[in-house]
Amino acid sequence: MSRVYLDHAATTPPDPRILAAMWEVYTRHWGNPSSIYLEGQEARHVLDEARAMCARLLGALPREIVFTSGGTESDNAAIRGVALAQRARGRGTHIITTRVEHHAVLHTVEQLQGEGFTATFLPVDRDGVVDLGALEEATGPDTALVSIMAANNEVGTLQPVAEAARIARARNPQVVVHTDAVQAAGAMDIAPDALGVDLLSISAHKLHGPRGVGLLYVRSRTPFQAIMFGGGQEKERRAGTENVAGAAGLAAAMKLAWDEMPARIEHTGQLRNRLLYELPERIPGTVITGPSDPDRRLPNNFSCCFRNVEGESVLLGLDLADIAASSGSACTTGSMEPSHVLTAMGIDPDLAHASLRLTVGKDTTDAEIDRLLSTLPGIVSRLRALAGA
Repeated sequence: MSRVYLDHAATTPPDPRILAAMWEVYTRHWGNPSSIYLEGQEARHVLDEARAMCARLLGALPREIVFTSGGTESDNAAIRGVALAQRARGRGTHIITTRVEHHAVLHTVEQLQGEGFTATFLPVDRDGVVDLGALEEATGPDTALVSIMAANNEVGTLQPVAEAARIARARNPQVVVHTDAVQAAGAMDIAPDALGVDLLSISAHKLHGPRGVGLLYVRSRTPFQAIMFGGGQEKERRAGTENVAGAAGLAAAMKLAWDEMPARIEHTGQLRNRLLYELPERIPGTVITGPSDPDRRLPNNFSCCFRNVEGESVLLGLDLADIAASSGSACTTGSMEPSHVLTAMGIDPDLAHASLRLTVGKDTTDAEIDRLLSTLPGIVSRLRALAGA
């Protein structure tokens, strides 16, 4: 029996079209793009084309694109790079973010707190939506940076980033706004101008592209200080020999995702809605996490908690049935602590331990959803019986 993969929020299977584009670079344009001879200049041309493609898809300028090793580095560079640059310019040492950000943001902010910065972690409501009133109250003359994700990686909540940016700038015109768009890319319009942001993070492997490559959009004239040193690459914003094949793969992945976005949204949304509406009917005691309104969450994301079971046991049962799923962020798998996202949303820690995230992809089929819907109720029922529930 073939495997069913329902964890596209963790990573996506590579698209053969993207692999083909990368293979050509690996075999034909393998030079160092900083070199002045032919091989280097051929690689430089590929890198420039990839940068131009990414910029065009974002409605940005090529010089505003910084290639990175992925979403984590992009988030780290955005937070640290802006915070340090703003402080050096005397523009404040206060950072605002939310309690439901990816740990790439949260841990970076926490580290900066140990370096003399102050931070406000905004609360969210039961659906995981940030409290904009709290943002307005928290933003002041010392606020240097606001970072609010475009869409949550665990529960799929879409955040009002554009409105948040307007509120923050109305309170302090010099504030810099960043959004982690790693989960949102390919599922909604993330053009920096539409979102009103100065920095934006993307990772290729969420778009059927390669692991280990991403980008950070940095709006022109945004205060920014490099956090990696050793060379003048990426206009001295990120040292290190560029991953040319990776950049080509990211550009190809973004191009395909943007071109196919309407079809992907419609397809994944239909499958997600089956989970949203059918699963609670089949399994009593299912508590949907994140917005129940499908228009307020990512089209491919379904998340819930089951009463009277352990989430890890559910995942093991699914894996034995050849179905891959997760309990939340892949970056925190194995942690004994309940999800910080769910607890921030006011979900009881015991219930949060029974969380399940199912994220479908462009190649997921109705037959695979049928299989999940016919398999999961039995797993939950058996676990509840073993627990005496």
